[in-house]
Amino acid sequence: MHIIDIINEILWSYVMIAMLLLWAIYFTLATSGVQFRMIGEMCRLLVDSGQPKTIEDKPEAAPRKHVSSFQAFAVSIASRVGTGNLAGVATAIALGGPGAVMWMWIIALLGSANAFVESTLAQLFKVQGDDSFRGGPAYYIQHGIGKRWWAVLFAVLITVTFGLAFNSVQSNTIAQSLDTFGIDSTLTGAVLTVMTLLVICGGIHRISRFSQVVVPVMAIAYIVLALTVMVLNITEFPRVMGQIFDGAFNFRAGLGGGVGAAIMMGIKRGLFSNEAGEGSAPNVAATASVSHPVKQGLIQTLGVFTDTLIICTCTAFIILLNDAPQSGLSGIALTQNALDAELGLNLGSVFVATAIFFFAFTSIVANYYYGETNIQFITRRRWVVWAYRIIVAAMVMIGAVATLDFVWALADITMALMTMCNLAALAVLGRYAVILLDDYKAQLRNGRDPVYHSSLLPHLKTPCWH
Repeated sequence: MHIIDIINEILWSYVMIAMLLLWAIYFTLATSGVQFRMIGEMCRLLVDSGQPKTIEDKPEAAPRKHVSSFQAFAVSIASRVGTGNLAGVATAIALGGPGAVMWMWIIALLGSANAFVESTLAQLFKVQGDDSFRGGPAYYIQHGIGKRWWAVLFAVLITVTFGLAFNSVQSNTIAQSLDTFGIDSTLTGAVLTVMTLLVICGGIHRISRFSQVVVPVMAIAYIVLALTVMVLNITEFPRVMGQIFDGAFNFRAGLGGGVGAAIMMGIKRGLFSNEAGEGSAPNVAATASVSHPVKQGLIQTLGVFTDTLIICTCTAFIILLNDAPQSGLSGIALTQNALDAELGLNLGSVFVATAIFFFAFTSIVANYYYGETNIQFITRRRWVVWAYRIIVAAMVMIGAVATLDFVWALADITMALMTMCNLAALAVLGRYAVILLDDYKAQLRNGRDPVYHSSLLPHLKTPCWH
């Protein structure tokens, strides 16, 4: 743990925060604030993408089975919406104070530009798989930059980060939430392991169908509960907003060590939750069958707002709106304690345990897919994929019985390394996303449903766009 803490201190204090903010500001300016100016178009595209089109309707050579734009959105939300929204926000507040919430908002608003660029590039450089499109940073690094070693490095990093480190965090949080009711962590881990194997062996189509049904239901239920808590405590709203703003921008020592801790914890936990710039969501964004790469880039940008500005904010207000004792609590226990104080009779703990089970389990299966698609980028040997499935299941079991500090610290290291690798690629290829966005907006102005033609960027190798 001492070694892990030293590495995290170096990565997050001197490298990650600067890179994330610099790239986010640059792409916000380069795209003329696409994440703000085109929110209406994002919502329109999401509504129109509920059903996949027939193969004949698409200008690209689609696989026989294909994933709709909405299904791809649902899988990416399933990965984003998980322990980061309930346990991660609580940890950020416990260690960084209320000001950490403001920095989560800031990194989401600016970082969503990173999300647009990486998902658009994933669509541009996607390839045709056996039963769906495949893509992501490893693919756009290889086809766009031409550096196989760089692409393989990212593929290894995301496989370790999501399939192993992040999934141990998810199972750990589920086990902690159920521990409140005296359920043994080993039993929880065993059940989760079996359930994980049953779902992940079905591939992206089973994952997308599962996420398409579960994610909207669980997210809406949690938002309704949070809004109920906010209405019941509406008179406390100005006080909470004051705490958030004061903790984010003043330099007096406070809970968690002042503004420095607020910035670090807000950005760290914000990135874990919304994944903007990490290079994870592009892996599923590439599976969607769309007529223009920008369409999926816009839809995935909306996912960042859904995750952080809505669901993470719900958790933050649940915790900050009540006066329940919080000292010594962190992670999911802090969220459960806050809801118990509001609802009484342990109803909060029951609801949070139920919500976190669905949030985290859908994250586990979506995280697995990120690893699988990158393993198949490295090698097509089926036994490697099956070995990876067994290792993922093992890490789900290990995470359930490991300590909270260990699983979060491990996740922070792998997340930082993966994000640095992806951001470096965005610095090289980001201009193509800007060109595609300009083409998309030009077609919209002419009253057309935008369609991408490879003649726009003839010097690029884009396997699925002819």
